Amino acid sequence: MTDSPYIIEVTEENFQSVILDGSMQQPVLIDFWASWCQPCQALMPLLAKLADEYQGKFILAKINTEEQQAIAAQFQIRSIPAVKLVYQGKLVDEFAGALPESEVRAFLDKHIPHEASEGENAIEQAYTLLMQGESDQAAVLIQQVLEAEPSNPQAIVAFAKLKATLGDMSAATEALDSLPREEQDKPEVAAMRAQMLFDKVASEAPAIEDLNAMLLADENNSEARYQLAAQLVMQGQLETALEHLLVLMRSDREYEDDAARKAMIQVFDILGGDHPITKTYRTRMFNYLY
Repeated sequence: MTDSPYIIEVTEENFQSVILDGSMQQPVLIDFWASWCQPCQALMPLLAKLADEYQGKFILAKINTEEQQAIAAQFQIRSIPAVKLVYQGKLVDEFAGALPESEVRAFLDKHIPHEASEGENAIEQAYTLLMQGESDQAAVLIQQVLEAEPSNPQAIVAFAKLKATLGDMSAATEALDSLPREEQDKPEVAAMRAQMLFDKVASEAPAIEDLNAMLLADENNSEARYQLAAQLVMQGQLETALEHLLVLMRSDREYEDDAARKAMIQVFDILGGDHPITKTYRTRMFNYLY
């Protein structure tokens, strides 16, 4: 099925050498599949690609459950695709179903150190240059990676970050829109989109001092409160921004088609779903909704 040295078809004859003995040297990722299983057919090329990319940091052992029923029974396989990671003779982790690439990578990276590629190192360096204000040098590095790997999602995100930093939000949005669906769903992409939204609102809004004065004069000034929240986000005062958005959501749900609730979700994207502030304000938001 493949000429890759990192992918092995497993039978009862080589089960001992590949899975039991082999896992004493490096992790073995076992893919249980069958020819009739459509999700298996979707997952197989992804696992093969990752096995080659990781260059022997794990062995991909493929087991056809129709032909190797005894092995499937030994592992108590009841549905496929089923993927199990064995290391030093022990089952250390597993997942079921055809997961997207981002989730499979996360699964692997929990257990298998992945040495950064040249492109990844260049992108990391580009981010450092951007933070130092060296956008021209960062652009050169990002362009080099894109020329070598036009579909590299990390390079595309870095390009979007570069354009957003330079104020070209249209180009940044276009770059993010070009990403595959599974990449667009990643937290860092959602956070970047949120940051771009608040940056746009803040760039068109009065200064924070003026907005505070407007709210002192009229606490029901929905636009001033929304703009103030955006300004606070750009200043890194996310909890205070959420407090203003919560007030706006409670007092004026109709403002800009429920903009306050949508903006709160954008702030959650910036913070991350597990952040304590996110958990607190998500609960408070739901309490107001229902």
